[in-house]
Amino acid sequence: MGASHYTLFDIPSGKEPSVTWTPNPWKTRLVLNFKGLDHQTQWVEYPDIKPTLESHVAPNEKGMPYSIPTIISPDGTYIMDSRKITEYIEAQSPLPSLHLDSVYVEKVERLWSQYMGAIMPIFLPRVPKRVLNQESQEYWYRTREEWLGMSLDQLEKEKGGEKAWNAAEPILREVTALLKETEGPFFSGDTASYADLVWGSIILFNQALGQDVFDEALKRSGDAQVHLDLLKAVQLWA
Repeated sequence: MGASHYTLFDIPSGKEPSVTWTPNPWKTRLVLNFKGLDHQTQWVEYPDIKPTLESHVAPNEKGMPYSIPTIISPDGTYIMDSRKITEYIEAQSPLPSLHLDSVYVEKVERLWSQYMGAIMPIFLPRVPKRVLNQESQEYWYRTREEWLGMSLDQLEKEKGGEKAWNAAEPILREVTALLKETEGPFFSGDTASYADLVWGSIILFNQALGQDVFDEALKRSGDAQVHLDLLKAVQLWA
């Protein structure tokens, strides 16, 4: 007989006990909790991701060949990539609905990607210093610096700080405008959708990076309260 629960592969933080910190695993954890699905976590340090997954799932076509989040479904199927996981879970457990057809989902996913790109010079140098265990720090520096062609200190010096926040500000304000289209706390008013979990993952990530990052993002948003209201609403599934 197969397992009756899902297994979520996640990356540990430097805190004990470990907590989810990075946005893509947050999306999947929020989805599992939103659906009320029984699950357990298997914490995997960055250097162990490929050895853990490569015999079970085909590599990603873009980006890192093997990535987290990955889940094992109750029937033993491995699914990698937060969006693919979400679609799988929605098909297996349609209720409560994630409303993947909501107009807000596509908009918020686009803004999620734009925001992560804008603050990359802020979070890439901070993650190993503020979040990761020692087992993952060397891997993070080596792979990210190979990808960028520069050190993370140089990235932060040349493109971080005010430059990065100035790039992020219009994105944050666009999210704020979407949240203010209804009475909230969700993008669709009093009905939660996947869009709320997607942006919730960003707010939770900002928190994990430190109070300074969290506060600056809220300040740049133009209306901190709508983001705090959304955070309070999604905490039910966090």
